[in-house]
Amino acid sequence: MLDLTQLPPDFHENPFVHYDALLRDKPICPQRDGSIILSRHADLSHVYKDSNLFTSDKRVVFKPKFGSDSPLFEHHTTSLVFNDPPLHTRVRRIMSSALTPRAIQRLEPGLIKTVDHLLDTLPEHPDLIEDFAAQIPIQIIGNLLDIPLQDRGPLRGWSLAILGALEPTLTPQQLADGNAAVSEFKSYLQELIAHRRAHPGDPETDVLTRLIAGDSDGQLSEIELIQNCIFILNAGHETTTNLIGNGLALLHDNPAAQAQLRGSPHLIDTTVEEVLRMASPNQFGNREAAQDTEINGIFIKKGTNLHLCIGAANRDPDQFCDPDVFDISRKPNRHLAFAGGPHVCVGLTLARLEGRIALARFLLRIPNYEIKTRTHGARVRFRGYTSLCAHCLVGR
Repeated sequence: MLDLTQLPPDFHENPFVHYDALLRDKPICPQRDGSIILSRHADLSHVYKDSNLFTSDKRVVFKPKFGSDSPLFEHHTTSLVFNDPPLHTRVRRIMSSALTPRAIQRLEPGLIKTVDHLLDTLPEHPDLIEDFAAQIPIQIIGNLLDIPLQDRGPLRGWSLAILGALEPTLTPQQLADGNAAVSEFKSYLQELIAHRRAHPGDPETDVLTRLIAGDSDGQLSEIELIQNCIFILNAGHETTTNLIGNGLALLHDNPAAQAQLRGSPHLIDTTVEEVLRMASPNQFGNREAAQDTEINGIFIKKGTNLHLCIGAANRDPDQFCDPDVFDISRKPNRHLAFAGGPHVCVGLTLARLEGRIALARFLLRIPNYEIKTRTHGARVRFRGYTSLCAHCLVGR
């Protein structure tokens, strides 16, 4: 069975055959370190919904991995995703108030302008990740935090290094890169926050100004503020890049689906959902058992780290008919790409908007594209490409 510390040679190329084996033979799969992989859709849904029985707090797990005095430990134990109430509730409420449907609707014209500019300047032989998919969330997040354009260059590298440290096993270089990225971004944000305190933006559109102001229950501490700004970059960058890149690859590899979407553009919403299901940008989540419990009759000891295999759950035949078929009109589509329960992704509406605009306008402007070579990211937790080198007939 799958061992996350000793992956099969073909895992990064095609993890789904291994997920199928988990679902079929070992849906509750113990690991050598005492942790457990869960792969069934119903089991993940149960864990996500019960935040009392299954905690998101990772201080115990991350202390030996990162060291309790490291920048990575400070970040990953302070950010929204790895926290429980009351911090999670407080930060999420403030963040949600800045990402209302009305606020996101205001972002749409700027997003369309960004995508169209990228398509206007797309070369005939682009890398669809570097030249297109990765550029979109960086600009949107930069706009959300009102980061000056000239300061956005390091953002992608910082995000990749910080998220790379969440892999099950790390090299010393990955650890060093992650710690350096947190320190550098933290230093930059201290200056940006000081400037924003002196010169506040519009709290209706400037997420950083909204986070600084807090709400009726008070303000975030300086460390909470900084680390959750880093979280906004991380949560919205690699996953959205992967959503767009995976979508372009799936539509390329399924020409009938691409033709169907070109002929029925109204299917873009369900197409985005099917991309999220078939190639979830986030393949694994984690929870820790807060007390002794059972899952489907299997005893789970308090303190057990649970690896929630989203990539498998989203192809669970007990939940999805013909789960290995890319069906852009699939309904219902109750995938878990955005997790679930109290920790459901706070930026899911924005991610869907970015995916919808990017894929729809790409197909509108590019009459034909052929992916010549592709390189998968060597990640367990995240599913995406580091490059998609293509030949494009670009419509101007």
